[in-house]
Amino acid sequence: MKLKNKKLFLLDIDGTVCKGENLIDGASDFLYKVRENNGDFVFITNNATKSTNDYINQFKKLGISTNEKNFITAGYATIQYLKQNYKNKLIYVLASKSFITELKQNNIKITGDYDNKNIKCVLISYDNELTYDKLSGACKLLLNKNIDYIATNPDLVCPVEFGYLPDCGAICQMIEHAVKRKPYFIGKPEAAIIDLAIKNNKYTKQDALIIGDRIYTDIMCGHRSGVDTALVLTGEATTEDVEKSEIKPNYIFNSLLELSQIY
Repeated sequence: MKLKNKKLFLLDIDGTVCKGENLIDGASDFLYKVRENNGDFVFITNNATKSTNDYINQFKKLGISTNEKNFITAGYATIQYLKQNYKNKLIYVLASKSFITELKQNNIKITGDYDNKNIKCVLISYDNELTYDKLSGACKLLLNKNIDYIATNPDLVCPVEFGYLPDCGAICQMIEHAVKRKPYFIGKPEAAIIDLAIKNNKYTKQDALIIGDRIYTDIMCGHRSGVDTALVLTGEATTEDVEKSEIKPNYIFNSLLELSQIY
C-alpha cells in the first residue's frame, strides 16, 4: 500500500515525537496532518515510566489533544500480561513510582521486599530511583530458577534533552552478567503491542505504518507483526546502523517534518 493511503500511524514517542518533555521539530505538523486527512495515530511506546494519563497531560501541555485510545504503552501491555498469567501472584518489581502506582491501580500484587517467600516473578522496568539494594534483590531472586523473569522493554537507552539515559534493557544487561538469565520482554519488538493497537482501532495491518527511531525495537516490531515501517533519524538509529542491519525499514526519513511534507 502506498504511503499516502496509510490511515493508522503507530508512533514511538522518545526520539521520534519527543526528546524528554519537548516536541521534536515537525512532530505537531505531522500529527495535525494525519487528523486533517481523516487518519488516526496511536503512540506505541516502550517507556513504562509514565501512565497513559501522564502522557495525556504531557501532550496537552504541548498543545496536542489526546485520549486513552491514542496510547498503547509497554506498561499497559505488561499489565495485561500480568493479569492473564499472574493473577493473585506476588511480583517483585523494580520500576518507577508512576509504573508502580499503575500496577497497584490494576490490582497487581507487588512487593519491593525480595525476602518475601511468596514471590513468583521478577519484573524489571526503567527505574529512575535505582539502587544497588534493588539490583541485589533482583539477582538474589533470579538465581532461583523457579522464579519467572519478565521486563517491560529491551531499549538500551532513553533519549532525553541532553542525550541519553540507560533504559530497561541496559538494567537487564547488568543483571544478566550476574545471574546468566535474560527476561521475557513484553514491549516492542514483540508483536503483542501492535496487535493491541490494531485491535483497538478500525483499521487493518495494511492500513497501518509503524514509525520509530530504533531498528531493534520499532522496525523489528513491524517485521514481526507484518506492518510497514518508517525509520526517523531523530533518535537512536543512524543511516550507518541501517546499512549494517539485516532488518530494513520500508521508509527512512530525517524527521516527522520530512514525512509530513510527503504525506
